[in-house]
Amino acid sequence: MTVNRRAKIGAKGEKMILTPTYHVFDMYKVHQDATYLPIKLECGDYTYDDRSIPAITATASHDAAGKIHISICNLDPNKAATVRCEIRGAGFKKVSGTILTAPKMNTHNTFDNPEVVKPADFDDFERSAKGLNVTLPSKSVVVIEIA
Repeated sequence: MTVNRRAKIGAKGEKMILTPTYHVFDMYKVHQDATYLPIKLECGDYTYDDRSIPAITATASHDAAGKIHISICNLDPNKAATVRCEIRGAGFKKVSGTILTAPKMNTHNTFDNPEVVKPADFDDFERSAKGLNVTLPSKSVVVIEIA
């Protein structure tokens, strides 16, 4: 799944496609006008050739409606990851999620197949005594909503 394409929307005559980049921007709009929540993230690295980056990135916010949103990216294209989210001082009744992923790193939408990569409902998490345990597939972007 490629998410660093420049165009968010592609057009060709009467046809239109939404790129993975579009979907990520759409998923992340929940953080707009919300209050940033600090995160302490501990994770391993993803290494390719002689370069390494953190395998997981995350951000969180609290919106005016009282919802917490946690966006988590698994940057490793080969391995799933489990993330333990400790949520201090927040009781919650409802948890839902959205995921964007694909079978391969180079999977993309085309004018003939415009919905190969698109967001889907995500529920691969379980509540724990202190928050949530989230299992992220490889090469995925997940947004969790806690209400």
